[in-house]
Amino acid sequence: MPFSISMIVLSSQLVLPVADGVPKFDIARSCKLDVAATAGLSVDQSVKSCISDERKARQQLASKWSKFPAASKATCIPQESIGGTPSYVSLQTCLQFGQ
Repeated sequence: MPFSISMIVLSSQLVLPVADGVPKFDIARSCKLDVAATAGLSVDQSVKSCISDERKARQQLASKWSKFPAASKATCIPQESIGGTPSYVSLQTCLQFGQ
């Protein structure tokens, strides 16, 4: 049975790239860039708090990574690249809404 080009193109859209593990983000850089939006804390406190939150979120993601649907990962991971300040907290939220 011959395959048509349209069949091949259509079926290729069904393949989703799946990350094997939690992506690696430069949380120190992201936190420093985001600290400008934080009010009421010193810069050092804000950065330390941000890094702590990001580390906790990454640990939680790592423990549940295999349970998140591949389609959610394929949608949420690229979204974190937008804006240049990826966040594990934001990624975790996106993946939880996708379940």
